[in-house]
Amino acid sequence: MSRPRKPKNKPARSNILRIIGGQWRSRKLSFPDAPGLRPTPDRIRETLFNWLQADIHGARCLDLFAGSGALGIEALSRGADNVAFVDTQKNAVSQLQQNLALLKVDQDNAQVYQLDAKVYLQNQARVDAPFDIVFLDPPYRKGLLNDALRLLQKKSLLTKNNLIYLEHESEESYCWEDYGVRILKEAQSGQVKSFLMSVDL
Repeated sequence: MSRPRKPKNKPARSNILRIIGGQWRSRKLSFPDAPGLRPTPDRIRETLFNWLQADIHGARCLDLFAGSGALGIEALSRGADNVAFVDTQKNAVSQLQQNLALLKVDQDNAQVYQLDAKVYLQNQARVDAPFDIVFLDPPYRKGLLNDALRLLQKKSLLTKNNLIYLEHESEESYCWEDYGVRILKEAQSGQVKSFLMSVDL
């Protein structure tokens, strides 16, 4: 008598992200369970890359709180020249490296660092910079945006025509003029506010 086959261990459906545009459009990648790891949803990513469509090709990008790497991988798919991915969580970094290898991304086009964002900006970023586009999607309610915005400027890590995309929870509020940035685009989806901004250098 034949025994029923055991189901293969597959990532939970909620742990799959889909690339929505560019050369890897519709490719699906897995990401691990990790505290605070929440890939930017498809609809928000689509809005973001509509905003960036004239600027993404050939850009040097920084995905500072990379997590799943959804934003940086989407940027590479759409023609970014280089992305530096930074995250503190070992399992997230490991899966990100596996996904980049699966997509056959050359090491010259993507670097992955298991580092605290502040440590990266104070030290390693000078090697990778200057950046044309920076993605800031930190874990919520940890006050991480303040230091990131200030260090990006203090350490001269941005090109003249820089663009910064950031997300934060809707209950938070910031006086963006205090950071020396100009708001170019903004949107809200549920409890998340999204901004595209630039620092005048």
